[in-house]
Amino acid sequence: MNVFGPEQAAGHMIALRRTHPEHVAGKFDRPPVERPERFSELLFDSLDTVNRQQHTHSDLSVQAIVDPDSVNPHDVTIAAAKAEMSLNITKNVVDRVIRAYRDITTVR
Repeated sequence: MNVFGPEQAAGHMIALRRTHPEHVAGKFDRPPVERPERFSELLFDSLDTVNRQQHTHSDLSVQAIVDPDSVNPHDVTIAAAKAEMSLNITKNVVDRVIRAYRDITTVR
């Protein structure tokens, strides 16, 4: 099987193509993401994502206790890491917003 063809080479660059549908997609392979128009939509969508990750971790943890054979331990660990990271980022953003608000209100 020939992975690279001469039509892919242009100078010192080689255009790679995905040969299997489960391989990682490139930036041009993804469908366009619909962006929220307002800041409030963005904020609530982000908080909803954090909430969903927390629930996913909780559900997988309960499932791992109730029926250990039905859950891969790696999935539980990954869900815990995602939930913790997203919550830490959210806490940091909230802290910085509060600090910025205090700085603005105490300006003389």
